[in-house]
Amino acid sequence: MFSAPAPVEQSTHARLIVSTHRSALLRVTLRYRADDPLAVRMVFPAEYALDAAEPGADLPDADADVDADADVLTEPAEPAGPDPADGVEWVFARQLLASGLDLPSGEGDVHVRPGLGQRTVVELRSPDGVALLQFDRTELRRFLWHSYLVVPEGQELRHLDCDRALAELLA
Repeated sequence: MFSAPAPVEQSTHARLIVSTHRSALLRVTLRYRADDPLAVRMVFPAEYALDAAEPGADLPDADADVDADADVLTEPAEPAGPDPADGVEWVFARQLLASGLDLPSGEGDVHVRPGLGQRTVVELRSPDGVALLQFDRTELRRFLWHSYLVVPEGQELRHLDCDRALAELLA
């Protein structure tokens, strides 16, 4: 019997930008599954959910050194990490992530665009607020490369189970 390829999962850091002089480094889990070939997933620590009572309330004060070129705080000792059981997961198109590495991309809730230097900016919007995150572009490219090993770019529809997708949608 044919077994599905193992999912791609990569842990990386992202900088949540709260204001010009206030940010937090957090651990984000990037996921890709062959059984959902058009989508990528980003899992964030639950304490950074947009519907939190006071977004950014638990972030450190901006008394750390600020990198004037990057306009963000220096790295904290231990970034927060998502627990898969209680993390916040955003799901969006793999093609959106790939396009946004080179050109501003996205409509609606998710926007991805090149940032300064080797950064990529991901903007997540919900009725509860907006989250602006900076990622290392190299880390995102590495994740996409691994996802293309599982399902090559342009071959997604060959891996899509339309009956299962429709059943999940109607459930």
